[in-house]
Amino acid sequence: MKTINRMMTNICSDKLKESKEFYTKLFDFDVDYDSDWFVHLISKDRQLELGIIQRTNDIVPQRAQTHPEGFYITFVVAAADEVFEMARSEQFEIISEPEDTFYGQRRLLLRDPNGVIVDVSSPIPNFEF
Repeated sequence: MKTINRMMTNICSDKLKESKEFYTKLFDFDVDYDSDWFVHLISKDRQLELGIIQRTNDIVPQRAQTHPEGFYITFVVAAADEVFEMARSEQFEIISEPEDTFYGQRRLLLRDPNGVIVDVSSPIPNFEF
């Protein structure tokens, strides 16, 4: 069995600054590295990482330089409604407002500045199937 030492998602972006603001305002990310071609975000507990890389940078594979499709990012938080209120006050794009799901999550959908769909969910207390 091969041990995984680290996993990080990288979002290809034409809007590094806007993307950095989106993720640091809504979630508990700190900026660990910031340049004109790459931003590295890390959660305050240093367990989660997110990279934002200039879409046309030479190290980005050609096939990854197109607009995102076929995936979305999910963040599980304590209170999805709080993230919704922050997103609304920052005028970030809201795809769907928070609603309870059949599988026990309160969920909303946002779109980041790059077009990536961001699913924000929180467990519904005392939910039973």
